Amino acid sequence: MSPAWSRVRAWTVRIGVLALLCGAGLGVYRVRKTQAGATYPNAPAKKGEFLVLVRCRGSVRARRSVGIYTPMVPNLRIGWIAPTGSTAKAGDVILRFDSSTAQQQLMQKQAQLKQAQATLDQAFAQAKITAQQDQRQLADVQFAVEQAGYQVKKDELQKGPIAGKESAIDLEIAQQKLKLQEATIALHEASSASHIASLTRQRDQVQTDVDITTARIAQMELKAPSGGLLLFYMNYSGVFTTADAKPYKVGDNVGSNMILGSIPDLDTLEMNVKLEEADRGRVAVNQDALVRVDALPEASVPAKVNEVTALAEMSLEYPYTRSFRASAQLLRPDPRLRPDMNGGLDVIVRRIPDAVSIPSKALFTRAGKPVVYIAERGRYRAAEVGIEARNPDEVAVTGVPGGATVALVDVAAEERKK
Repeated sequence: MSPAWSRVRAWTVRIGVLALLCGAGLGVYRVRKTQAGATYPNAPAKKGEFLVLVRCRGSVRARRSVGIYTPMVPNLRIGWIAPTGSTAKAGDVILRFDSSTAQQQLMQKQAQLKQAQATLDQAFAQAKITAQQDQRQLADVQFAVEQAGYQVKKDELQKGPIAGKESAIDLEIAQQKLKLQEATIALHEASSASHIASLTRQRDQVQTDVDITTARIAQMELKAPSGGLLLFYMNYSGVFTTADAKPYKVGDNVGSNMILGSIPDLDTLEMNVKLEEADRGRVAVNQDALVRVDALPEASVPAKVNEVTALAEMSLEYPYTRSFRASAQLLRPDPRLRPDMNGGLDVIVRRIPDAVSIPSKALFTRAGKPVVYIAERGRYRAAEVGIEARNPDEVAVTGVPGGATVALVDVAAEERKK
């Protein structure tokens, strides 16, 4: 073997050994780094826009909604009700009340009306007959008065004054009979008018009862005042606690002119929240926000603050606290959202571009200064950081490179325990 070939072979062996050593060192580094990362819980430091948030809790509500009210009818019992959560068009029947009792009452009232009308017609006929009889008698009496007057004149001319006086007495008697007949006619007319008026009032009263019962039966069907989602409230009648309330069902009795539910306008959904007194000065109208609903944890709906109350509310339970009310309009509502869903509102009060953020659990204090523990080369290094902004679960810091791995526990304290 030539000397040149021997040198090539020797260098080849050296390079192979060096490659093996580098590979082994890299493997050890990776193993130690993996062990360091696995020793304590950790999380990556994220780089990007950091949103400074004010977080509050509340529920979804519709700014515009139409109430579903029961009619002004006594003794209402539900006979059929549309399922809550279903959709209806304006004019669709959404609830029917049991009208069997009202139908029976209507039949009775109609029978009474027919009887009252027959009695009134009979009274009219009897008054007409009495008036005709009175007019015949009046004609007879008037004729007798004329005859007596003619006889007085005749006797005075033919028989003398004494006979004329006797005939005058007969005339006076006939005139008295005429007055009596006229008084009788007036009495009969007044009596008939009073009787007919009384029967007319009775007939009108029964007619009114028939009209009222007919109108009540017509109101036994509730129709949707507008199209949309049907939301019926819980029935709190006869329960001791709100937890015992149940949905309205067939057979339930309800009062007149009470609200049973509502039809919300889903295009006007907003999140109504309680705003703590310490955060009131940081929240203003037209600020951007994000809505998260407990029932839909994967959904994040953009919103905009549209109202912040100026007056605080005092809680009714101890410890007594003061809070404000705020609402944010949902810009692109999720079709699955419904009123009264609980959730949170994150109001964006400031945006920090190109910020590095870490979980709040990764920030610790050492010698009065904020520090984080960064995983490097199989161990953790304490690094002092500056705090730019803070949210309940994350902090924007300086002094940590983006993508770095930070420990979620106090590494120094954990090491001292070993």
